[in-house]
Amino acid sequence: MRKSHLFNISGLYAVTPNTLDTELLCRSVEAALKGGASLLQYRNKAADTGLRLKQASALLALCRSYQVPLIINDHLDLCAQIDADGLHVGATDGDVGAARRLLGADKIIGASCYNRFDLALEAEKQGASYVAFGACFSSSTKPNATKAGLDLFTRAKTELAVPCVAIGGITLENAPSVISADADAIAVVDALFNAADIVKTSQQFTQMFKAGFLNR
Repeated sequence: MRKSHLFNISGLYAVTPNTLDTELLCRSVEAALKGGASLLQYRNKAADTGLRLKQASALLALCRSYQVPLIINDHLDLCAQIDADGLHVGATDGDVGAARRLLGADKIIGASCYNRFDLALEAEKQGASYVAFGACFSSSTKPNATKAGLDLFTRAKTELAVPCVAIGGITLENAPSVISADADAIAVVDALFNAADIVKTSQQFTQMFKAGFLNR
């Protein structure tokens, strides 16, 4: 299993849903953390600047209490402002190298690489802590996302030194195939936060990943 230089990028990577209710968001996130989520990404495309600051600050305090890294999606300024643990960028959201230079060596920087291995190689070269491939399956979060084959994770195991995160439509039913393909972490939104019992679902994802790791 590959690891980043400072953080262990592995297991269940919870990604927040678009919600304007901060109290509900915090309750849901705490349930995911109780269940064993090892990383949290704050992603809210529906929030304005003020609400993003409020929610991210609340989630940072929550993550600190569970000793889980908080990654901010896209917003470099917000990441720097609250001193979050890292930043996740897409192809059009910023430059990995520039983010690394601004945030420093101690922060996690993740990069979306979709189904393109060349982007993963470039992101690693620029200082990414991990790369993400997806969508692995059909996703309601990004219904028109490009599909990424699971063979990307198998290839990455031999050609990349940084961890690889799988994202897009991952559920309890299809997660085993992603884990078997050597993804280091599985990023989950809907199947986790829309679950009737978030704690239990988080535990199921976490245990499934641990079992898959032991079988490698």
